[in-house]
Amino acid sequence: MSGQQETRPRIVVGVDGSEPSRDALRWAVTQAGLTGAGVEAVLAWHHPYLAAGYGWAPLAVMQASDFAADAEKLVTDVVSSVVDPATAVPVTARAVQGRPPRVLLDAARGAQLLVVGSRGLGGFTEALLGSVSQHCVHHAPCPVVIIREQAAVS
Repeated sequence: MSGQQETRPRIVVGVDGSEPSRDALRWAVTQAGLTGAGVEAVLAWHHPYLAAGYGWAPLAVMQASDFAADAEKLVTDVVSSVVDPATAVPVTARAVQGRPPRVLLDAARGAQLLVVGSRGLGGFTEALLGSVSQHCVHHAPCPVVIIREQAAVS
């Protein structure tokens, strides 16, 4: 097919620095290796809000912190700590401003899979999904894989 650029399938994985999201990234890289896909690690961030006066206002007192740069550093650090540098799987990391459910759903457009971690709460509630993973399951434009946190083995 001349003139057409071949595109590699994509697996999008939500990363927030938690252990469940690291497990999700590990799983996504393994799956990508089996399917010939690339992995896009996505971290959603937003400016924190402070209740003040007559409603919610952006927190302006944190001038020294650059939220975008901090988010980029976090997602890059997570990818470099989880992904073996010798892997043949291409992994990109990006931080996107916005609420996690919307950012992940937007990133998942055209993706082969969306992978997210889920935090277990213990007891009966352990079966419940987190709000982000639940929202993604119901609204994603592609299949969603939820990776549960691995129980520590003593």
